[in-house]
Amino acid sequence: MTTSTLRRSIRVSAPRRRGARSGSRAGYLLRLLLAVLASAIVFFPLYWMLVIAFSPRGDVFEAGELRLWPSAFSVENFVTVFDRFPVAEWFGNSLVIGAFVTVFTVVLNLMAGYAFARIRFPGRNLLFLLALATMMIPVQAIMVAQFRLVTGLEIYGTYWSVILPGAAAAFGIFLARQFFLSIPQELIEAARIDGAGHLRVFLQVVLPLSKPLIAVLTLLTLLGSWNDFAWPLIALKDNELFTLPIGLLYLKGQSTPDYSASMALALVSVLPMVILFLVFQRYFVQGFARSGIR
Repeated sequence: MTTSTLRRSIRVSAPRRRGARSGSRAGYLLRLLLAVLASAIVFFPLYWMLVIAFSPRGDVFEAGELRLWPSAFSVENFVTVFDRFPVAEWFGNSLVIGAFVTVFTVVLNLMAGYAFARIRFPGRNLLFLLALATMMIPVQAIMVAQFRLVTGLEIYGTYWSVILPGAAAAFGIFLARQFFLSIPQELIEAARIDGAGHLRVFLQVVLPLSKPLIAVLTLLTLLGSWNDFAWPLIALKDNELFTLPIGLLYLKGQSTPDYSASMALALVSVLPMVILFLVFQRYFVQGFARSGIR
């Protein structure tokens, strides 16, 4: 190739590279714009909740028009809610039930997921398919059976009537199994050669590598238990044992609904889960990525 030919090829390729860079930059800006728009749509209800909760009572809906910013910062709605209703007890009940359900569910899901992934036993695949099939059964279809179960165990109206029925989740078992299948078999075989049994392999080899999975299971289980409404409404008969979702319905059912106070209580219910998700977001994404869930 002569020098003149080389120069011509450089002149032709240079605009193409500049065009490719401008095209990639435009694509990046478009994706960024779509991400910002989607985030605004998702977070606007939370923002609207904050505005109403920290606005003076009736200020947001004053004169028949909506205000997207409070005229004055006020905690009057929170004071009203905590004075008129046992919000602290409802929060404590949600915390206790959520903690016990999360611990039991995560432990059972991890153990069952390891068994389905790494232990060979007769009927393993069939039993796993049956567990997955329970995901297609609506919760409302088994409430009568659950009610008869908790009344037969004489735990109706207690914390355990909500904790025990929610102590196993088929989706959590599926997620744990998929995650454990991604762990290299060589690590487990090396531990077995050293004389470790399944329990020791599970505790000393598998669990230290499962922090993202544990974070995902913990967040999903705690979020589901924290927001659960239908079954706790049936199983908890005393007002002192109500959880936050039931308390929110109780507040809305008053003769004169106070929407500002309702938003304040809703914010008290939502904010802990938002903070928890933001803290463990990195592990949450890693857990889904390594489990093969897209």
